Amino acid sequence: MSSFIIRGDICTSTDKNTILTRENSYVVCKNGVCQGVFTEIPEPYRDLPLQDDTGKLVMPGMVDLHIHAPQYAYRGLGMDMELLSWLDHYAFPEEAKYRDLDYAEKAYDIFTNAVKHSATTRMAVFGTLHREATELLMDKMEQTGIVSCVGKLNMDRNSPDTLREGSARESIAETERFLRETLTRYHNTYPIVTPRFVPSCTDECMEGIGKLSEQYGVCVQSHLSENPGEIAWVRELCPDTAFYAEAYNRFGLFGKPQKAIMAHCVYSSDEEIALMKENGVFIAHCPASNMNVASGIAPIRKYLDLGLRVGLGSDVAGGQTESLFTAMTEALQVSKLYWRIVDNSCQPLSVDEAFYMATKGGGEFFGKVGAFEEGFEFDAIVIDDSRLPHPQELSVRERLERAIYLSGDIKALTAKYCRGKQIL
Repeated sequence: MSSFIIRGDICTSTDKNTILTRENSYVVCKNGVCQGVFTEIPEPYRDLPLQDDTGKLVMPGMVDLHIHAPQYAYRGLGMDMELLSWLDHYAFPEEAKYRDLDYAEKAYDIFTNAVKHSATTRMAVFGTLHREATELLMDKMEQTGIVSCVGKLNMDRNSPDTLREGSARESIAETERFLRETLTRYHNTYPIVTPRFVPSCTDECMEGIGKLSEQYGVCVQSHLSENPGEIAWVRELCPDTAFYAEAYNRFGLFGKPQKAIMAHCVYSSDEEIALMKENGVFIAHCPASNMNVASGIAPIRKYLDLGLRVGLGSDVAGGQTESLFTAMTEALQVSKLYWRIVDNSCQPLSVDEAFYMATKGGGEFFGKVGAFEEGFEFDAIVIDDSRLPHPQELSVRERLERAIYLSGDIKALTAKYCRGKQIL
């Protein structure tokens, strides 16, 4: 069913400062594309099937711009460590296991089942450096009905022997094979070029995969300016670059010629920020991870005010949950700490801005996605917030805010649509 109408209490972002709410209204999907929000069903659509979700919250699907599928197995562990120690003790040993396809099968079944039953309809996903396991992950992501970009990692230096490619040449060749084999294989699942981060990739490797990104027209995802120790390490490894982002940009891996997502950006300099804006880089704000591995608080108010492209990332397993409702709550909370403790000129985020980042802001990476506007691809979730009982009369907006803070995606999700197809 790709043409239908949903009746309910509609919530959608018009811009980063405004959530539009319409009680007891209609959102129309025709051939997988949104036709708009209406208080009455327009004449041209009156013969379409009606899904009656009266009294429920209907909103765009959530967009997760940064999650590590192989790390899902150990989420909630090692949170007493900082980033680099956490990688050495947890991330690298776990990811090395994915050379065993039987293990990958079990772990990715758990991951894909979890995200299918989440509120997320679009994802940018890190796999491991193992091409076969990453293609297995893509097979399973396709079965969820979610639209995703999935990356085989590049790691040819500064990694344990069990999780390092033999050479830059080998890394580049495996990446090209990965792109050739997956570029047109799926309907909803796409490859994305994924250097883990600068410390794990030689210049030769970065140059090679940058050329592949341009040749195959494939987007890029990686990490940027997450932790002070990481930034100092990049400075040692790349002494000829003025700031971290240049280590990506010089190889065509920073938003031009192909779109790029950079996770974290906690400590980006003014020069780095200017380059992100110039190149249209998407920032994946991952508040839970930045707290859990003690990286810091990203200045998201500054980025939004400067007009940068910002979405949210769960960053499992740095983040402890795939819930984007939790990510919205944490983004709001850490922004208040940033305002109070770091810079009192940076006003805390509003609920409108957090909701925008989780939907339309992150959705822009995938095109016309993340809002109930005419011409946007139809992704939606339905929340029965009667499962979050309250005695008082609340507006639709108040119910939305309450559902965000009370994990309505976990407790009250009743339906989920992606590209006009119901997947839950």
